[in-house]
Amino acid sequence: MKTTIYLVRHGATEGHLAESTRLAGRRQDPPLSRLGVRQAELTRNLLGVRPIDCCYSSPLLRARQTAEILAAPHGLGPVVCPDLIECDVGTWQGLDWQAIRYFHADSYRLLKECPREFRFPGGEAWCDIQARIAATLERFFEQHSGQSILVVGHHLVNATFLADLMGIIPHHALQVPQDNCGVSVIIREQGQTRVSTLNAAFHLHGLAA
Repeated sequence: MKTTIYLVRHGATEGHLAESTRLAGRRQDPPLSRLGVRQAELTRNLLGVRPIDCCYSSPLLRARQTAEILAAPHGLGPVVCPDLIECDVGTWQGLDWQAIRYFHADSYRLLKECPREFRFPGGEAWCDIQARIAATLERFFEQHSGQSILVVGHHLVNATFLADLMGIIPHHALQVPQDNCGVSVIIREQGQTRVSTLNAAFHLHGLAA
């Protein structure tokens, strides 16, 4: 029996289109940009011909809007799952990576070198992010055995799970690609779980901001 999870990162917000991308985390809740809506529509076309039995979404608006677009051809309403929410980046909220490297050099170095020991200042610990997303997707596999599941989440939570599943050492997890509306396919069959597709985004090529 084969169980499939389509793990998708939400579409772009205006913040993702800025010249210097700032961390949105979970304390800001912007909607999709026009480009983000178009990304979701193209991803809907990609997944619309595939059987989808259920859909789960992070509670944040950008994920819910993406999930609603993706689930529409299947006649599904996304089920909001709090454990899919993006990580709490604490005091790094709203900062770009250049500012983080400059003003929080020690914390940034720990994130890059020892993420398992890292906690976002005033926010969530890396190990807690990994534990909650792994437990959540394991629950989906068990509850929907033999089905196809659409899950719409966020950059860091998705990348953390995929890196762990693929055996990528933690300090390389941030390098796991997660484009806006990139699709990763995870298959469980005969007790084995594998990533069969990582961050498919070919359907978005040529889409201009």
